[in-house]
Amino acid sequence: MLTEMHVENFALMENVRLNFKEGLTVFTGETGAGKSMLIDALGLLLGGRASTDFIRHGLEKARVEGVFENLPQGLAEKLEEEGYAPEDGQLFLYREINMNGRNGCRVQGRTVPLSLYRVLCQGLVDIHGQMEHQSLFNSETHCDLLDAFGGEELLQILKHVNEQAQNYRALLNEEKELLSSERDRVKREEMLSFQIKEIAAIEPQVGEEEELQLEKKRLGNHEKLLNLTTELYANLYQASQGQSAYDLLSGSLKIVQELGRYDDRLEELNEPLETIYYSLEDLIERIRSYQENLEFEPGRLDQIEERLIQLHRLRKYGLTVEEILKAKEEMEEELHRITHLQEGLEQLQNKKKHVLNEYKKWSALLTERRSAVAKKLEEGLHVELSSLGLEKSHFEVHFITVQEPHPGGAENVEFYFTANLGEPAKPLVKVASGGEMSRLMLALKSLLAKIETVGTFVFDEVDSGVGGRTIQKVGEKLAKIAEAKQVFCITHSAPVAAFADEHFGIIKETVGERTRTAVNRLDEQARIEELSRMLGGSADISLQHAEQLWRARNK
Repeated sequence: MLTEMHVENFALMENVRLNFKEGLTVFTGETGAGKSMLIDALGLLLGGRASTDFIRHGLEKARVEGVFENLPQGLAEKLEEEGYAPEDGQLFLYREINMNGRNGCRVQGRTVPLSLYRVLCQGLVDIHGQMEHQSLFNSETHCDLLDAFGGEELLQILKHVNEQAQNYRALLNEEKELLSSERDRVKREEMLSFQIKEIAAIEPQVGEEEELQLEKKRLGNHEKLLNLTTELYANLYQASQGQSAYDLLSGSLKIVQELGRYDDRLEELNEPLETIYYSLEDLIERIRSYQENLEFEPGRLDQIEERLIQLHRLRKYGLTVEEILKAKEEMEEELHRITHLQEGLEQLQNKKKHVLNEYKKWSALLTERRSAVAKKLEEGLHVELSSLGLEKSHFEVHFITVQEPHPGGAENVEFYFTANLGEPAKPLVKVASGGEMSRLMLALKSLLAKIETVGTFVFDEVDSGVGGRTIQKVGEKLAKIAEAKQVFCITHSAPVAAFADEHFGIIKETVGERTRTAVNRLDEQARIEELSRMLGGSADISLQHAEQLWRARNK
């Protein structure tokens, strides 16, 4: 349950600190005082949408903090698994909104991403706003409500049904692709076979084209290479006129050695000159070897040209030999799949049959359990609605069979209702008024409160559209739910507010040049005065009525 809440610079809430207890807590105030802000702030604390519109005008940030105790066991275990174990049984949550867009989320004082924050907040609070009972008009929500009423066991069966339905649909898509491939199989098989053979016949080798281009360049310039290497060799070793570089260097080395005999300082010239001499000797040998092996093979250039043309033909499969060989490998794999298509279809159909049987098994079990839960829901709602002044009403759960396997099971669910004896039940959207929908949602929540692990229920104007004696029934029902859950209720109804264990008044006030919303816990006298205001009418009569309500609820 929520024990503490601190709201700062959130809309008109400048600095609001609240402490809560178990039981039924109501919030009342004039229209526009800021009651909806409290719900928005709680929604933000629980991972809801963060908007800069929530930040108090002229300021840079807003924040909401909350402390929860008596956590549901499953949630406490999840927090511990994620490394955010409750401290002394308490969970600390923090949300911050900044004008610069850098919003913050903290759990147990540690910053977490919003996605994880939302997961860790699940199961803390069930907020029922004014729009939620409108969702009952949407039949797509009815199945979810029925399954929630069925509890964890039913939800686990539903999980198995959804898994098998998704598997079945995936197999259908795969089968569709295979059947499409079957129609084009022969044509595709012929094309793949031709392409694979074309690449295989040429047998491209990695690096081959680069080597051929180099060889082509050498052969195309054979005469120039021969002439230049002959000239180079002669200059270095066989000069016909004068001396070669080798002879000159050899003579220079002898001179240096002779000089060293007369001046020791010149001996240091000997080593570098020897290095040059032997390097030149090695270079000359390499030039000679290159020259001797510089052969010209007639017809080789034509062979290279032909081979390059063949390799260029394969460019349609890839720009490099690596890409071409990879394309060949992929084509071989595709050809194998196509060749064994029928075998694959048979295996796929066997899988599909198995998955379909599994789906039917689990969906049949789901239908059976849903039927039992639906009967229990119908009976429970009859009791709850009777206590809310709808004794003559009748509620039915209708199943609409779905033929094809799909997530959700073998049926859609729709709620039927009539508030009048002797009238047939019809879809909710056609027969229920706003007040009846409010009471129906309250009755559903009352039933769910008995099985849900959520510790805190929030009702935002659940009494909307309800009046007369029925409004007292609504207050009684909220008080009944509050015996097992912590319940917060925003209400405009004095009879409902009179049932509260705690009562907070929400007012809009002006301080200096600014308007702000304040939330104050009301003592006994203040509660009677607030009840009087809510009752309206002349001051004396309203005050007398308020005192009567207070005494009746607090005997």
